[in-house]
Amino acid sequence: MIADKAINTHEKVRNIQNRLYLTAKANRMRKFYAMYDKIYRKDILEEAWKRVKRNGGAGGVDKVSILDVKAYGEEKLLDEIAEELRTEKYRCKPVRRTYIPKADGKKRPLGIPTIKDRIVQMAAKIVIEPVFEADFQSCSYGFRPKRSALQAMDRIFEVADKGGALWVIDADIKDYFGSISHDKLLLLVEQRITDRRVLKLIKGWLKAGVLEAGHYSESTLGAPQGGVISPLLSNIYLNYFDVYWNKRFGHLGELVRYADDCAPRRRRAG
Repeated sequence: MIADKAINTHEKVRNIQNRLYLTAKANRMRKFYAMYDKIYRKDILEEAWKRVKRNGGAGGVDKVSILDVKAYGEEKLLDEIAEELRTEKYRCKPVRRTYIPKADGKKRPLGIPTIKDRIVQMAAKIVIEPVFEADFQSCSYGFRPKRSALQAMDRIFEVADKGGALWVIDADIKDYFGSISHDKLLLLVEQRITDRRVLKLIKGWLKAGVLEAGHYSESTLGAPQGGVISPLLSNIYLNYFDVYWNKRFGHLGELVRYADDCAPRRRRAG
């Protein structure tokens, strides 16, 4: 029975996402005014928790782990989250700063939200992602459903094998996640999502601040790497770049982008 319930919940969520995607795809000027109530739907929150649980990871500033949530009661927590969202009493906590080593010996900063915040972010992502997926360009491969780095590489080799490129230029945006303008990002989100309560949620996550070694610092730029919704927000921000490239510079070469890494391929003349 539990397995059947999980399958039914997943299918219900997929149906909601498909309807949102098809609606957005049919009308690229369509604005979505009522999205917030979908975020605290029981099936959405259950699917969000299932994904957060599957992804694993450490707890945030409150030190609550996934095992702690299971001990506390999964349904109990989801009911509490739904009520906080419904009554608009939900408030996110700062992210916990940690670092992971990079190949060049440097360290990459990560911002780890609490488990509770990860559940709400995942629920919001489930709801709004289909709307923006309808707008994203085919050259974008990073952090998107059914897309991968391998597919991006395959596309590069495909064009090269056909003799359609003289060379490949590999580039990435320095400190991209740490330099995103909050105001510009929110304006881009508003081009599709005009529900003020959803925008308030996103702004809250962007402005949540960072707790590191007991010291709190405000967030004025960027979307923390480690946040569930940050990859989607980064793609919304860079979709403008994709559109601009294809309109103004598409004649110079084909763009392949994976998050903030991109590889424009210069086409042969003639």
